[in-house]
Amino acid sequence: MAAFLEERFNDKMNLKGDLRMSVLQEKVISILEKKIKLIQSEGKALYLVGPIQLPMSLDGATVTFQWYCWLQCKEVTEDFERIVEKLTSINLAEMQQSSVLVYGDFLNHEEALIRMHSICHTGDIFGSKRCDCGFQLEQSLKMIVNHGTGALFYLANHEGRGIGLFSKAMAYVLQENGYDTVEANLKLGFADDARNYGDAIQVLKSLRTKPVTLITNNPKKLDALKNSGMDVSERVPLWGNVSEYNEKYLQTKIERSGHLEAAGTCPND
Repeated sequence: MAAFLEERFNDKMNLKGDLRMSVLQEKVISILEKKIKLIQSEGKALYLVGPIQLPMSLDGATVTFQWYCWLQCKEVTEDFERIVEKLTSINLAEMQQSSVLVYGDFLNHEEALIRMHSICHTGDIFGSKRCDCGFQLEQSLKMIVNHGTGALFYLANHEGRGIGLFSKAMAYVLQENGYDTVEANLKLGFADDARNYGDAIQVLKSLRTKPVTLITNNPKKLDALKNSGMDVSERVPLWGNVSEYNEKYLQTKIERSGHLEAAGTCPND
């Protein structure tokens, strides 16, 4: 009899625990679903999470951006509870997810600066001088803040112009043996530039419909936006931070990748 009563007691406690967990889960979902947006594109789904307040140190001052992150999935659903449940079975840490940092009234302001910034592990994180990516990242953020509104898209699947970090390391080995950046990618069997801006543009369109000014010297980025139907009112060039370590890299962009050169400068894009 004692064993029976103990079993009944345990069943009740388990039921209460399950109910308590259910209530907590409902609360979590109710919080998250307000911050998750489904963007459908060509039979696939982009799930955009945000905005999230992100105070950042920029040029000696603290500036608050609105951070968004997106995830591409084959499954298209607005059952966000199902999406949350699936996260535990997917090792997202082994993948890359892109972000966008939004500053000011990006939706409504008449003029907004945007930057499509390709991830660069060596330049953005380690501060490598072999490229100018870290400079570009910080300078673009400064330009957006000074302008008053804008967005920087940080594209996590663009490492090495779309070949990935490990392949980029091999490309660097070839560059140390006389190949330029274009030749190195081609010799490894990749395209010179394998980047795709489709997902980022879909996210951009979900955040803003008014014209944008693009920070870039890369005509491919400009063409991608225009071909998508996005209204690009202007292009703002970005160059600087030229050194003995990246001079050949920058010149290759002009001579072989078609980047737009300003008189007396080297483009950094």
